[in-house]
Parts: sequence; structure tokens; C-alpha cells
Amino acid sequence: MKNFASGFVTLIGRPNVGKSTLMNHFIGEKISIVTSKPQTTRNQIRAILTGDDYQMIFIDTPGLHTPKNKLGNFMVRQALTSLEAVDAVVYMVEPKLRTDKLAQTIANAPTASESANPVIKFAIPDGDKAILDKLAKVKTPIFLAINKSDTVAKPELLNIIAAYSQAFNFAEIIPLSALTGDNTSALLTALRGVLPPGPLYFPEDQITDQPERQITAEIIREKALTFLQEEIPHGVAVEISSFKERAAKGKTPPLVSIGATLYCERDSHKAIIIGKQGAMLKRIGATARKDIETLVGSPVFLELWVKVKKNWRDSDFLLRNFGFLPEN
Repeated sequence: MKNFASGFVTLIGRPNVGKSTLMNHFIGEKISIVTSKPQTTRNQIRAILTGDDYQMIFIDTPGLHTPKNKLGNFMVRQALTSLEAVDAVVYMVEPKLRTDKLAQTIANAPTASESANPVIKFAIPDGDKAILDKLAKVKTPIFLAINKSDTVAKPELLNIIAAYSQAFNFAEIIPLSALTGDNTSALLTALRGVLPPGPLYFPEDQITDQPERQITAEIIREKALTFLQEEIPHGVAVEISSFKERAAKGKTPPLVSIGATLYCERDSHKAIIIGKQGAMLKRIGATARKDIETLVGSPVFLELWVKVKKNWRDSDFLLRNFGFLPEN
């Protein structure tokens, strides 16, 4: 196609900075699950955006963190390998001022006698410095997306932009809000500008290369992450055991019957996931079913079970069985 451009764009950053939210915003559909908990995304997820003269394939990656088990190691490898052979990288950060040891340090704090509107000196968090060190080896254009830019005052935002621009030679720095869509068009325009001439890799109406079964499993896991206690969700894996259409009479869409198993690591976790008289499992299933019906465009009958697989996040066999490791 004449004057047509296409390419692959990796979204990378620390956990919970809004990578999945941004990708879903661009596509206009929920392709990657989103929760308030870190390390929600476990694998590379591709979403396809086709415009009049371009096609961008976004690669959503797990947040870069210090891994505590083999699953964590896999997630970090997935994020880093996504930097290879792509046409652009979007490195996402958030501007929220924190006081924890991994995040921002605020220098020159004003005394009570100083101005009520001080200029805050921003220091890049150590975790982001480590990512910048890895990005320094990447030759493709790298864009900095400062997400949640609407949560800080303009003087603070300007200081953050200055700090990152001094630390790294970005192709462009773009403040935006993935949640509201504010200024996301500027990022899209910038990315379009660096895409090379190329073919239509996927049909115009295709928005992801993920099979429905995989997205369904992720939707169920999203609800578990949303509703369960802090330490339990990261030890949950979801496996789709059945995915069938049942014939329906007349013009009614076929009923999609889905069976899924939630695996956890402890018997005590199983009891919590099920809940009193099955209340928690019913809540997970009911909310997941609504999103799955939107995905498949048909009514859904969803049946859930819970099983224990102790320490599955450190088991090569189980990680491979759940699709997190390649077959031998």
C-alpha cells in the first residue's frame, strides 16, 4: 500500500504505571486486564491499531520489578525481550511524589517561613534509573510518556520533565492521562511519525492476536485481583477447561458455555477465594461473565472451580502448563 506505515511499539515501565490502560484506550476495547494492584500483566499482550495509513502493533509488557520467584523472572524476561526488533518504545512513568525508598526524593523542602508554593526538585527513582540504564542499549526511538500528569501541579510536572530530559535523550517527552485520554493523541502522532513503510500485518478489523480463551482467562484473573486480599491474587492462575457454543433457537445468539479453574497455592487461599457459602467465587464469576459477554458478543454460562497447586510459581512444570514457559 502506497504511503502506508506499520510497525511494533513496546510499552514498558514499572508495575502499575498505566501501560495496559493506555493500550486499551488506543484500541477502544479491553485487551489487557487492568487493576490497581502491581504485576497484573504477566505476559506480552499484543493489540492492533489500524488507521487510514498505518498499523501499530502495541506490545503490553509486565511491569519491571525485582522478581521473587520463577514466575517473576519470566515476567521480567518478557518485558526486556520486548525491546528487541521493535520500531519504537514507549517508556511510561508516573509523576506521583512518593517518600518510599524506591521512589522520588524531594530536595530543598521549604520551611514554614518560605513560600507557600515552593519549587520542588525532582529526583528520578532508583527503579526508573535502572530501567533507563537498560534502555540506553536500545537503538530504536524511545518516547517518555508521563502518565497521570493531571495529578500534579504544572511547576512539579515541568521539574519532572526536566529531570528525565537531562537523564536520557528521549525522542520526545509527552505528559498524558491514559485514563481520561488527555494528550494521548500527541503520543499517537509522534509514534506514527517514526513508523517505517510496511505492510498490513493483520486484517483491518483485528484488534489483538490473543485467542478468546486467553483473554477470557485474563478477565477472570482480573476479577480475582480486584476482589481478593493483597497477598492472594498474585498466587492465582486461571485455566480454561472448556469453551463451547450451544445452539440457540431463532435469531438469539448462541450461548457460550465456559468452564474455568482458578489455581492457588494454599488451602487457606482456596477457602478465601470460594468465600462463605461460595459468595466470593460467585462475585468473581458474575462480574467476569459481564465482560466476557462483551468480548464474545453472546450470552455466557460461566462455571468456576478452585484447586490448590502448591508453590506453582516456582514449578517449571506448572509454569509451562499455564503457558508461562516454552515447551522443551
